[in-house]
Order: sequence, then C-alpha cells, then structure tokens
Amino acid sequence: MNEKELYSLWCEKAVDDPDLITELKSVEGDDEAILDRFYRDLEFGTGGLRGVIGAGTYRMNVYTVRRATQGLADYVNKVASDASVAISYDSRIKSDVFAKQAACVLAANGIKAYIYPELMPTPMLSYAVRAHKCAAGIMVTASHNPAKYNGYKVYGPDGCQLTLDAAEIVLKNINNVEMFGGAKLMDYNEALNSGMINIISRKVIDDYLDEVLKQGIHTDLVKSSGLKVVYTPLNGTGNKPVRAILEKIGVEKVTVVPEQEYPNGNFDTCPFPNPEIKEALALGLKLCETEKPDLLLATDPDCDRVGIAVPSDNGYVLFSGNEVGALLLEYICSERTKLGTMPENPVAVKTIVSTDIATKICEEYGVKLINVLTGFKFIGEQIGFLEDRGEEKRYIFGFEESYGYLAGSYVRDKDAVVASMLICEMAAFYRTKGISLLQARENMYKKYGVYLHTQSSFVCEGASGMERMKEIMADLRANSPAEIGGLKVTKVEDYIASTCVDTATGTKTMLTLPKSDVIAFTLTDGASVIIRPSGTEPKIKAYYTTKGDTQEAAKALETKLSADFAKKLGF
Repeated sequence: MNEKELYSLWCEKAVDDPDLITELKSVEGDDEAILDRFYRDLEFGTGGLRGVIGAGTYRMNVYTVRRATQGLADYVNKVASDASVAISYDSRIKSDVFAKQAACVLAANGIKAYIYPELMPTPMLSYAVRAHKCAAGIMVTASHNPAKYNGYKVYGPDGCQLTLDAAEIVLKNINNVEMFGGAKLMDYNEALNSGMINIISRKVIDDYLDEVLKQGIHTDLVKSSGLKVVYTPLNGTGNKPVRAILEKIGVEKVTVVPEQEYPNGNFDTCPFPNPEIKEALALGLKLCETEKPDLLLATDPDCDRVGIAVPSDNGYVLFSGNEVGALLLEYICSERTKLGTMPENPVAVKTIVSTDIATKICEEYGVKLINVLTGFKFIGEQIGFLEDRGEEKRYIFGFEESYGYLAGSYVRDKDAVVASMLICEMAAFYRTKGISLLQARENMYKKYGVYLHTQSSFVCEGASGMERMKEIMADLRANSPAEIGGLKVTKVEDYIASTCVDTATGTKTMLTLPKSDVIAFTLTDGASVIIRPSGTEPKIKAYYTTKGDTQEAAKALETKLSADFAKKLGF
C-alpha cells in the first residue's frame, strides 16, 4: 500500500485508542504529514523500537507495540519452552499503556509476563530478567529523548540488550504480522487473574538494591562525611531507587528539585530530559545557589544515565561523562588496590568513543582495558563472556562517554542507581580527605595529562534526514579528508569495511570488532574524530578528542577541530 492507502486503512481500523482517531482526523488532506507517518515502518534493531508517539506505521502506538510484541513472542516460543518475559516502563506518555499491551500479547501467546507494579529504571528491568530467569525483557522508554518520543527496548535472557542475530529474527517475525488483527491479545485483568501476567514482587526490588549496595567501597565513611546533595530525577524513574540507595549508604542531606521530583511525561521544565545538556539541569543549578551542596546529581527518565555538577569559584560546573567515568575508574582502582579487594587479572571496559585517559589509568593499576563498539550492550556482552568462563568477578567497571556507568555484574546495562551511589561515595570519601571533586579532577589531569572529549550531534529528521545521513557517511568513505582542523589524518578506521588504513603508507589492516556504521580518523597531536549515525535517534554524531598541556589548550584545538569538521559535513 502507498501512504494514502495506509492512512485510509488506519482511519478505518485504528479505533482502540481515541488519541489516534483524533490525530488521524487532524492530518486529513495534509500530504506531508501523512507521508511522515506512513512512509516507512519503525525500524526494529538491536535496541528495539523508538519513535514519535502517534498514529501511523512510523509512530509509537498500541498497534506498533502489539505487532512488535507478537514478533518477539513468536521468537521466544521457538527458542524457549515454558517461557517468561519481564517488563518495565518509565514516566513517558503512554509508557504504562504500551507495557500492559505488551504483557497482554505475551499472555495470549502462552508466555508469562512479569511486570513491575510501577515505573522502574532500565537497569531494574535487566535485573528482573535475570532474577526470574526470563527468556527476554521489554523496557518501554525513549531514554533521554524529548517528550514526543517513546520506545521499546528488548533484552535477551542474560539481561543484555538483544543481540543482532536475535533482533534480525524478531524483525522477520514482525514483518509477517499484520498491523491490525495480526497480534494475539488477552484482556489484562483476565491474564492477571489466570497467572499469565504477574506483578514483580518487592523482594526483587530489595534484592536489586542489595546488589547495588555491594558495589560500595567506602560506604562506611559516607554518613560522617557531611556530604550534601541536590538531586533531580528529571521527572523520571530514579526518584525512589536513587533516594533509597543514598539513604542506605548514609547520605542524609538530599534535597530533591521539587518541580522534577515526580513522574511527568511532558517534561515541562526540561524539554530535553538529558543530563548531558545543561538546560535540563537549570532548575537543579538554581536550587544549588541556595542549598550550596557538594554535588548536583541528575538522572535521566529511565535512570540509566547520570550527570553531575560540582561547586567551583564561578558557580557550579558540569562534568562530562568521560570525566565522571575516568574519576570513578581511578577511584575504584586506587581504593580497591589499597584495600586488597581488587580481583586477580581485573578487567575494565569502555566504548571506542570514550576517553583515552582510561588507558593510562588501567596501565597504572594493572587492569586489562577492553574497548568495544558504541552501545552499552557491548559492555554487557563482555561481562557475559567473563561469566561464561566463571570469571565475572574480574569485571570491576565499565563506562561510555554518554553518561553510562556500571560496577558489578548483577545487571548488563548501564545503571544510574549504582553510579549515583558510587559518585556520592567518592565525593564523600574525598571530602573526608579535604579534597573536592573539582580538585580530584585536576589531580587526575596532573597525573595522566589533560584529555578533552566533546561531541556534536547533527539532527537529521524525517525521510530526507535519513537519506542525508547515508549520503554523509558514503561521501566520507569515498572522499576521506586529508586533514581536519589543520591536523593531518594519519589513520582511517572504517568499521563497516572492517579496515584500518595508514594514510602515509597505504597499508591496510583488518579490524576485529563487529561491523558497524562508524568511521574513525586518527590525527596528529593525539587528536581524533569519530563519526556515526545514531541507532536510536534521527542524528549523526561526531566525537572529538584533543590533548593539551592545559584544558585551555585542549579546548582551543577542539574548537578549531569541531568547526572545520561540521563545515566538511555541510552543517
């Protein structure tokens, strides 16, 4: 069917949600609006689905969720007998509706669904999958995207996001499901009464918090440290679990940003509920002016990312994900080494776009550092490899530059609950030594050198945006730049072709990481640029690395580098 035929079909069939009926009527006769909703299906990848909430095949709604769940159910019933699936959801618009619809489809397919009694973070979904020995998991969230988005992430039996091979099978199954009437459906209350839908118990929640608590190193020092924290869950899922874990370790002075305390899918006070963005922390920073805490802590709506701000001579300054990741890695390595709790042959994992200072830290403490592709699922995968050999205790920490961190192997996705705990513990520990987090950062730079890592995101929405991203990547492969920002390109790594080319000699070697739409340019002076289209957002992302004797020198070089590369991309 073409877009107009699909639109007519939806006007006739999409009657289960009154909001969809209203929306379809509102775009009648608007060819561009109809095209945007129906020109393609939502793409199901390793991360599942993500899109704008609304009517159409290219939207998140009860029909696309049912269809995706039917495809997943068909997969689960082939790979497991007496199977079950865990479900959680965040504060986004219709998240609870989509979660319950997924449970109803699973129940109709003879698959038990375990669903949390209220909204819970993504890492707690990963934990529930493992706790209930489920065949899969579903997390209804669009993470830190604007309010108009929602999503549907799928997890495997290990609590890690679904593998590429499994996702391809699920996608084929989905393509065989008719949008209307193709998904089996059981009434929610009927499924609940029959035991096909089960509410996850309080014990699972408490067990998760106990596992988080085990990752502490100096929790005994926190209560007496006098640490003062301002916290914002950005109207998401972190409010209860983060405050619970901070209470457990003895952080008594926690002030929550009142406007952002409770769930609100409209995110009225932060249009982009992303702790990477300063605007999202505006209310928290304002509250810091009166509360004067040692630390501002912010978690995103599904509480898998955390950002911080700390006091300086010029107000509160934000730390980057790379800086927090490096500080936590240094803290964990240093203190566990001193206490004698470091495992034999310890392992840390980071993504290829995350800070290279981690290499220096790991060398200092004899830790094996593993670099993986962008996406925390690849960090979770490495923990799984260790677990398969009975060596999961070797894993001490993993992080990615986009504010995702994990200590411990109890879950297989980034966890802002454990990260919040460790950040506060670290701050409290340094406070007892008379050291602020700002000073700890400077001490790290003095020890290992100044590394500056920044990111640019170029929005490419709609059908034309998707095509533009493809054209940019194709052009960079066909016409690799000889220099960027005045720095010579010395090496080009293409993760689709799995090749690494030395530009001086033309020598080509093969990369061992899985294929991915990523290109990395190594430059002179220790600089680099990495570019990739986002797998979950309509953006193309560039990551810049610069080094300098001072932060000012590294920043000046980064400014030149990023401006030139943006120009080369046509932005």
